Amino acid sequence: MNWKVLKTEDEYDVALERTIEIFHTEKGSPEFEELELLLLLVKDYEDRHYPIPDPDPLEVIKLKLEEKGLKQKDLEHIIGSKGYVSQVLSGKKELTLKMVKGLHRYLGISADILLADR
Repeated sequence: MNWKVLKTEDEYDVALERTIEIFHTEKGSPEFEELELLLLLVKDYEDRHYPIPDPDPLEVIKLKLEEKGLKQKDLEHIIGSKGYVSQVLSGKKELTLKMVKGLHRYLGISADILLADR
């Protein structure tokens, strides 16, 4: 089949079905080249029609705290007093650039996520 940019849901469905069909093909085979092209086409279609919203920075911070077994008090050296940490994590106070840098280093959260608009 001659593949082209996917413009309709039907074209997307056909491409996705074919992708699943040949997913485990041998590298270097003609089907593998078709698979590589299909993966690009499917991703392009999904990016245009099913965008994933940016994560909420505060929810990411809370998730990272939970993942690492940390508490809000563990952020006091980055954000400030217990009350200020609480205000920041509840959205009452904004993150500052200094906080973003500290959270990036301490929790390993991308600065892009921390700087995203809520």
